[in-house]
Amino acid sequence: MTATGTFGLSTEARNLQWLLGNLVEEVPGVHSVAVVSSDGLMLLSSDPAAQQSTTTAAAEAGRPNGPRGSSADLATIVSGIGSLTIGAARLMDGGGVKQTMVAMEEGSVFVMSISDGSLLGVHATPDCDMSVVAYHMALFVGRAGHVLTPEVRSELRKSMESTQ
Repeated sequence: MTATGTFGLSTEARNLQWLLGNLVEEVPGVHSVAVVSSDGLMLLSSDPAAQQSTTTAAAEAGRPNGPRGSSADLATIVSGIGSLTIGAARLMDGGGVKQTMVAMEEGSVFVMSISDGSLLGVHATPDCDMSVVAYHMALFVGRAGHVLTPEVRSELRKSMESTQ
């Protein structure tokens, strides 16, 4: 996690960025992490500076923005998976969706609900310990859920926009 865009942020926003960085750095097999608002906008990313530079490089090379595995792509995927599973839960009278996991040959994607309707998404290796990833995601959600107020979400959104 880089410290790009942390200057001028509130203590709560900086703490959320720190928690997100720890999730990536301390959990084996985690590639990237993104927090997405209930309306699908990225609030936090594990690599905002890398995302900006790879997007610029992709545009210069004539490729579409958002290379595979980038946080912007992860945020889009998390938003889509979240929407799909919420719709499925409604159709099945299943209640609120707590966590979704997609296992692929070359990776895994985990999506977990945060109390305010935001979503935490993790892209990990296919051989990651799923229970460890889920445990650390639950810790993040428990710590971040009460801090992610409308004011902090707005601040994080503005911070993400300024890094792009």
